[in-house]
Amino acid sequence: MGDREGALFAALANTTRREVLRVLWEEGPQPVRQLAARFDMRRPSLSEHLRVLREAGLVSERRIGRERHYSLEVAALAEIRDWLAPYERLWE
Repeated sequence: MGDREGALFAALANTTRREVLRVLWEEGPQPVRQLAARFDMRRPSLSEHLRVLREAGLVSERRIGRERHYSLEVAALAEIRDWLAPYERLWE
C-alpha cells in the first residue's frame, strides 16, 4: 500500500473522523463551529481531526470571512473504492 492509501485508511480508522465525513455527506459543507457543536470535544481536538482529513484529501477547507468551512471530497472516497475493488470478490 502506498503512502496515499495509507493516509486515507489511517484517516478513516478513527470513529470521530468517520462521523465528520458522514455529517458532511448528509448535510453538506459546514463551518467548524457548527461541526464542533455535534461532538463532545473541544474545538482544538476537532480541528486536529479535520487537519488529518484535509491532509488525506477527504475534506477541503474554504475560508468565508473569519470562518473555515469544510466540505467532503468524494474523489478520495472513490480512490478507496478503487483500491478495494480487486478484493470485492472475497465478500460476494
